[in-house]
Amino acid sequence: MANTTPLKEFLGDLPFTAEIDWMLRSKNRPRKDHYNLTRLLKSLPDAVKIVKPFADKAKLHGGQGRSAGKKVLLFATLHYWIEQSAYLGLVLAGMGHDVTLLTLPYSEWHKEKDKFTQRQRVLHTHDALKALSPLVKHVSLLDMQPFARAAHGTLKAVRRDGLPEKILADIREVSLWDAQYTLMREEVDMNDPSDRALYDLRIERNTFAAKAALQYLQMNKPDVVLIPNGLILEMGILFRVARYLGMDAVTYEFNDQREQIWLAQNSSIMQQETDYLVEARCHLPVTEAMFEKVADLENARRGARVWGKSKRLWQYVSSQGAETTRNALGLDSRPVVMLAANVLGDSLTLGRDIFAASMTEWITKTVQYFAKRTDVQLVIRVHPGEKLVPQAKSMATVVKEALPELPNHIHVIGALDSINTYDLIEIADVGLAYTTTVGLETAMNGRPVISCGRTHYRGRGITLDPNSWDEYYATLEKVLGDIPAHQMNEKQIEFAWNYAYRFFFEYPRPFPWRLMNFWDDLAEHPLESVLSDEGMARFKKTFDFLVCEPFTWDD
Repeated sequence: MANTTPLKEFLGDLPFTAEIDWMLRSKNRPRKDHYNLTRLLKSLPDAVKIVKPFADKAKLHGGQGRSAGKKVLLFATLHYWIEQSAYLGLVLAGMGHDVTLLTLPYSEWHKEKDKFTQRQRVLHTHDALKALSPLVKHVSLLDMQPFARAAHGTLKAVRRDGLPEKILADIREVSLWDAQYTLMREEVDMNDPSDRALYDLRIERNTFAAKAALQYLQMNKPDVVLIPNGLILEMGILFRVARYLGMDAVTYEFNDQREQIWLAQNSSIMQQETDYLVEARCHLPVTEAMFEKVADLENARRGARVWGKSKRLWQYVSSQGAETTRNALGLDSRPVVMLAANVLGDSLTLGRDIFAASMTEWITKTVQYFAKRTDVQLVIRVHPGEKLVPQAKSMATVVKEALPELPNHIHVIGALDSINTYDLIEIADVGLAYTTTVGLETAMNGRPVISCGRTHYRGRGITLDPNSWDEYYATLEKVLGDIPAHQMNEKQIEFAWNYAYRFFFEYPRPFPWRLMNFWDDLAEHPLESVLSDEGMARFKKTFDFLVCEPFTWDD
């Protein structure tokens, strides 16, 4: 996990060497480092000039609405989050909020960087963000004492004593997720030197972040803390510390659609908690227009077409029809159970275990169970998204390890196989899902679905929800013993469509700039446009939600 050079380590230990070199030699050179904020350095002076009149007006008139004037702490690490956060902070300042941007200028969360380079990254960050003042204050977590010296180096000097047991447990959990996220597999072997080194590095960095965050938050007492992701890496630790202190924390991420953002108040957005959405919206009826909009999305996925303002394909082959797919797989008249897998390492799958220790264990024990059930056919749909992360451990490999000799009534559909998932939904008599939305879509088609991971649509009355291995196996036996009796009724199917509409079209909020292609989005939605009356009419509710104001619906 090391990415250091002896000379730079030596120079990094000498006082002022990094600072002198920066001022005399490195500051004005083109940056070759992956950690590069040059575009911010060039663009922020003009951006601040644009925002200042809005900020002055907002403060003069008491801000734009009830949410103005909050003390907001915005946390960002990794250069791309810092870029976006600088502009997000400017908009909030333009609305009348007191904004501080707290940065952690790392580029490699899984590697140690030499002290000299890390110190210069701090200097580069300060230079790039200096123009934000006085609208947005900037603080580097790595400048904080008494932890800064250790943070610039290997972090071995960071001690874990003095931290509350709850935070220590959080550090251990988040660090394990960090290792799984980095390795793109659920098994982290603490006896393997490479795995152990990665885990230990994440323990040290997360410990530093926890101690520094505790110190900073207790001293400065923000009204709300804004954190990307809020589940893994130091982002997860900042969220845990804020909540430990009883502070409001809002987390955010992005889906595949441009001009949209996912938001969560006082939970990690990666957990996709939708209780508030269900309570506020799912009692409302599904109109014909809503039904058609969901159907249009589903048909695009079935047809392997992009939809809306997305460039992502959810399927790589269009629907061939149920019978053609049946014949291609050699399926006979026995009932078909479809198991839909997730991509390992995606932070949307971390921390979702209920009765299984991992998705790997769930799939392993499930295929071993079905190996003995020759009265049904099991079709395992490996997530097509595995194509995008070839370094991740494939679920096909998990199945192979569980059953080296695959029985002929069990079929594995690989990520690159020319089979459309929506044909499999049509064929399936029963669905099995961990957290994938395929489980929801299977329920929308009236099939019984056994939900085995902590997913957002679980517990809504449209899935069967075992909480232990005994309950899981009993549910399988009961459903497979009488599949027709477990088909969903009309009311359940209607609710599944209602929920799908709310999740796909109301859960995401309108927002001008996604993380991916941020600079292109900024050109399309410049600051003056976002802060204008027209821009506020479109985006203000989202920015209010970001500072932990309750959301109000238009209808």
